[in-house]
Amino acid sequence: MTNRYETVFILTPVLSEDQTKEAVKKVKDLIKKGRGKVHHEESWGMRKLAYPIQKKSTGFYHLFEFESEAPFVDKLETEYRRDERILRFMTVKMDKHHQAFADRRRNKQSAASNGEAPAAERPARRSKEESANQPNS
Repeated sequence: MTNRYETVFILTPVLSEDQTKEAVKKVKDLIKKGRGKVHHEESWGMRKLAYPIQKKSTGFYHLFEFESEAPFVDKLETEYRRDERILRFMTVKMDKHHQAFADRRRNKQSAASNGEAPAAERPARRSKEESANQPNS
């Protein structure tokens, strides 16, 4: 039985853009090689760390949502530990609530990137009657 997981890892900030892409591609290939399926991928870019890790105060953050068998996660995390470019990582199993939240967040981001304001942020429209009853300032 396959489960859905979310993994976030932090790459060292001394990498070039090409080296960062190569490290991300390696993780993606590992997931596919382990008979996993990548559902979503996000690059959060360079961010400040909460505390120094290996005397570094920033790192490149990257997130993958994927589906795979449970034993594969141990193999993936072993590869994370072996890769010197990865400062930290975290992998969590997504339950149905986590998946629903991730889907809503993704939909909100795609709406924002398309220039649409999410429903909560759109200005409310007044009916013609309300507009007529409001005094002009």
